[in-house]
Amino acid sequence: MTRDQAQSVHDDIAYMKALAQEGRRAPLLGGRVLISAGLIFGLASIVHYGIDSGMIAAPPVAYAVLWGAAMLVFFGVLIVQTRNCDRKPGAQSAANRAASAGWMGVGLAVFVISLSMFVVSWKMQSDVAFMIFPSLIFALYGSGWAVSATMSAQKWQWKLAVGCWIAAPLIAFLTGSPLMWLGYAAGLFLFALLPGVILVRQEPAEVI
Repeated sequence: MTRDQAQSVHDDIAYMKALAQEGRRAPLLGGRVLISAGLIFGLASIVHYGIDSGMIAAPPVAYAVLWGAAMLVFFGVLIVQTRNCDRKPGAQSAANRAASAGWMGVGLAVFVISLSMFVVSWKMQSDVAFMIFPSLIFALYGSGWAVSATMSAQKWQWKLAVGCWIAAPLIAFLTGSPLMWLGYAAGLFLFALLPGVILVRQEPAEVI
């Protein structure tokens, strides 16, 4: 290999390294999706608490209507926000693509688990299966934040991941109490809504 060829290879490696570093520094663009998830499902959890506690008079079918409506609203908002996000500068960076894939996996897992719980509840004629739902969500959110933290190198997101994993078994102690749904709402606000706002505020003006 000649000196010019060696220099060319070196330049190519330096260029690819620069691209990787630049992509790593690109702002994460999923904040608005997290805000929507935290707000929509957090409010649904508060309404669920109201029904469970007797503050809101509603028939048992209201639970299915409540969460079904929340999912439909979120999916509608998700489609719009995903399209807008894909058009923003930095959307194709390695960090954003990996974080997006990680959170998409979380979302699909939540959807499939929800369907499975509906089937179990229908077969068993019991809502006991849904008592584990908040713990599962926090465990999955922790995985999403772990992927995001790794790819973006934003250490504060590791605190969210660990917080979610700690919250998962802790909220299980509220099983059987209407307070579980208030705790779930608080967790959604803390681990989705609030960090979503932080991510949006980190986006530079030209990206927003």
